[in-house]
Amino acid sequence: MSYVVDFTDVSTVGLESSPVTEALAGLRANEARYYKNKYDHVFTTEPADEANETVDFVHRVLAEERDITIASKPLEASAFEVDGMRMAYVFYESGLAINVMYTIEDGGKRAVGFKLSDGMEVPEELADRFKFARQKSKLAGTIRGSYFVIKGE
Repeated sequence: MSYVVDFTDVSTVGLESSPVTEALAGLRANEARYYKNKYDHVFTTEPADEANETVDFVHRVLAEERDITIASKPLEASAFEVDGMRMAYVFYESGLAINVMYTIEDGGKRAVGFKLSDGMEVPEELADRFKFARQKSKLAGTIRGSYFVIKGE
């Protein structure tokens, strides 16, 4: 069952098993607010076990591009198209959020972004490979983020 993410009344629906539930819910709401304000897009998620195609896509990109396998359990996922870009999100039990963004036109932007919820440690599989910048958010506290550019198709 899909869930429309509300960024005015932050809910932990679907994220209850995370040790950083509140921070992860804030991170998810922060993403929802960004897409609503920038693109007038309503951010909707599904339980990860109902969004296998999206989860598999994100995991395949990570494996093929950087030989990364995420140890944490995926809780929710979202896939949508906005302003000529396709987006795929996976939110993990550890508090990690990963998005894959690529423009539909050839030669456009293609990247993978990582965001860490406030209070979580950098996952071992990312620790020595990426530097994380800090960003303050009213909804999510301190978000740490990093990314890499996708080189493949």
